[in-house]
Amino acid sequence: MKGRAVSVVHVEYEVLQHLLEEIELSALKERMINDDVTKKRFDSGANNVAGLVQNMMDRRKHKLPKDHVDYEVKK
Repeated sequence: MKGRAVSVVHVEYEVLQHLLEEIELSALKERMINDDVTKKRFDSGANNVAGLVQNMMDRRKHKLPKDHVDYEVKK
């Protein structure tokens, strides 16, 4: 369910998911990479940020509406 915003946490989760799925980094990558070292740095940094966003999403799953496809009971 991505329809109606049922809570602030629900909106936060959907925004974070949108960021992970839709943000295109190719232009930034092109500007920042000019050799193998900078490619490795960029890939590592981008993966770190993706991990942070995923962690933020994971911490919100138990607060999603119970009929949301990503809802999980708090562990």
